[in-house]
Formats: sequence, structure tokens, C-alpha cells
Amino acid sequence: MVEKDTQRKVLAVLAGGLVLGVGIGVTLAAWNDSEFATGTFTAGSFNLEGSTTSATAGYADHNVDDEDAPASLIFQLPAVASSMSPGDVVYAPFWVRLDSTTTNGATLVPSGITAGTGGNEANLSYTVTAIADEDTCGAAATGTVVATGATLSAQTGATSVDLAEGAPAGTAGTPVQLCFAVTAGAGLTQGAAATATWEFTATSTAD
Repeated sequence: MVEKDTQRKVLAVLAGGLVLGVGIGVTLAAWNDSEFATGTFTAGSFNLEGSTTSATAGYADHNVDDEDAPASLIFQLPAVASSMSPGDVVYAPFWVRLDSTTTNGATLVPSGITAGTGGNEANLSYTVTAIADEDTCGAAATGTVVATGATLSAQTGATSVDLAEGAPAGTAGTPVQLCFAVTAGAGLTQGAAATATWEFTATSTAD
């Protein structure tokens, strides 16, 4: 009887040990939690537009690679561009601005000029000057010379012009007027024509 009682006590102790072991396992269980973050990234918009009409109206996109043709500059007094004589100078305004969807400012740079084959390309020189948008493009106009050329096939220098995005957002940016002055040289050929296409590139700048 003594031995059986002792065996029961031993078994009881072992059973208690098993219960105790389970309790330790629960106490040491690890707790964990997580945090998550997400972000949405939307690209801004950028577009340059031009007008031969005024600083406030007539704006459109003008390109050479699609259905939007280059803007046709309207040259005015003191001579008519279709009947120039040696020494004559004709002027034409062209306004550029960032459109209302644009979200960054930009730098405008003259990228080059491409002449046609009318015959008088080498006998005409030009100057492009950035002037105030409300000024008259003519002999008295003053501003920053952004490009010049001794002929319609050459460009000398390239000075950048800053373009500001619209403020408040959703409005068009402040326009810059480019004043084109084309001068007929002494070697101007009678009856011959000349054409040229100027390119200006706007590159967005970080705010």
C-alpha cells in the first residue's frame, strides 16, 4: 500500500508539472502588430502654346510633326514682307505662355532655325528679342535678345527666357512676347522669296 501511494504521488507531481509547462508556454507567447502606409503619386502637366494675335487671345499649339502647323508670323510696317527692298526691316510679334494645365515653371530657349528654298534665305538676317507682353513689336522695342542670325539658315547664340506657370493653379501663365525683326540685305534677289521656321523649346523647372 505504501508503494502504491508513493506511485500516485509521483504521478500527481508529474501531472502537475505538465500543467505548469502549458502555463509557461502561454506566458511566453509573442505578441505582434503591423502598421501600413500607402502613397499616391500623380505627375504634373506641361504644355507651351503660342499666339500671333495678342497676349491674351488666339493661343494654340504649333508644331511641325503633326496636324498643328507652325504659326505664320504676321510681319508689319515699315515694309510689307512680300515686297521687301534692300535695307527694309519688317517686324512680327509672337506670344508664348504655359497653358492653364501646366503645373511647373519653365525655361524657354531658341532651338534653331530651318530655312526654305525660296532663293533669298542668304540675303535676310534676323533678330529675336523678348519684350514685355504689352509692348509694340517694332523699331523702338527693347528687351532681351534671345537669338540672331546673319542669314535665315543660321542662329547665333541662344539666351533663355523664364516662363512662369499660372497663379492661381488652373490659369495660364504670364505671356512673353518674342519680337522678330528681319532685315533685307544688299544682295536681295528681285522676285525671289524666302521662308524660315524658328523653333523654341520650353523645359520645365522644379519649384
